[in-house]
Amino acid sequence: MLRNIRSMFIQVQETPNPLTLKFLPGQQILADSSRTYDFTSVKQAKSSPLALQVLRIPGVKGVFFGEDFISVTKDSEEEDWSVLKPDIFATIMNYLQSGKSVITDDLASQPTDTTILPDDDEVVAMIKELLESRIKPMVQEDGGDVIFRGFEDGVLKLKMQGSCTGCPSSAVTLKNGIKNMMQFYVPEVKDVIEVTDPSDNIVEQQFQELEKKLEKSE
Repeated sequence: MLRNIRSMFIQVQETPNPLTLKFLPGQQILADSSRTYDFTSVKQAKSSPLALQVLRIPGVKGVFFGEDFISVTKDSEEEDWSVLKPDIFATIMNYLQSGKSVITDDLASQPTDTTILPDDDEVVAMIKELLESRIKPMVQEDGGDVIFRGFEDGVLKLKMQGSCTGCPSSAVTLKNGIKNMMQFYVPEVKDVIEVTDPSDNIVEQQFQELEKKLEKSE
């Protein structure tokens, strides 16, 4: 066991988001390569023991799983990566060496955002296929993902995850890269906008309130 831990070498890559780093342990993280998972709170992470452990590291705000990488987002610029990385490395290595599943079976069995459903029309099916085959792989290279959240009156709604959340360049990626590609293949798409889930806004509000309390106590 010790020999295996020593042989595991986790690479680290920067992402377009200065608050997010991409950790590559050199092995597959998820059994289903078509899925990604984003965790921004301890409550969400109850379906992933590894995400729960990483989120409990002081200074960590978010954890994102891709097929063979883990993106970790820190609270703020003030948090030092040189302080955070040793704990993140140790947590990831110890968990992967245990052989336990990264995601619970209940979560893994749910349909993905690009699963083509019986009531999807031809345009929505084309959008989901393009997201799955062309756009998601491109975005995941930068440690994030885009999630389909609906198509109505020519407007495609996408949610940004992982390193794309709050990234300064995500708006450019959304408007220039994704919108242009979508309109080229699916002319029915007139605009592409970013949306958030209500739970995301609640988590962000709670985080901001906590920051204010901490500032007052200093």
